[in-house]
Amino acid sequence: MSTAVAPKRPAEEWTPPLDADGLRLVLERFRVWQPLDIEDVFDDLDAAIGNQPPPGATTAALVDRLRNHLKQLSNITAADNGFPPTAEMTRLVQRGLPLREEGTPAAYRQAVGLARRLAFVTADLVEELIEARYIKGTE
Repeated sequence: MSTAVAPKRPAEEWTPPLDADGLRLVLERFRVWQPLDIEDVFDDLDAAIGNQPPPGATTAALVDRLRNHLKQLSNITAADNGFPPTAEMTRLVQRGLPLREEGTPAAYRQAVGLARRLAFVTADLVEELIEARYIKGTE
């Protein structure tokens, strides 16, 4: 009986998928990344479309937060190629794009109107994402 071992093939040299600049970019994105806080989203939706209009002093900040929520939810919608978004998700993301880019009006009523339009699209997208199990709702 022979105990000869077949010669090993030389291993291929491994090359990293990103260069140093690409890795720095990934690191920078991780440092500024904020996880989705669904409670914050619901709080801001309530502030925008609840029983009382938002106070004038906080309306611009509310609009900015709603823009950020909508952007984050839009990113979640398209994040996994293995689970493509539904037609309704795609429609809501497209509907939200011009709202995210719209400047915040200086006039209170117009700013509240923008906040509410952002909130309605955001609420609809949240509902779709929860229903499709892309995100979890509140417990």
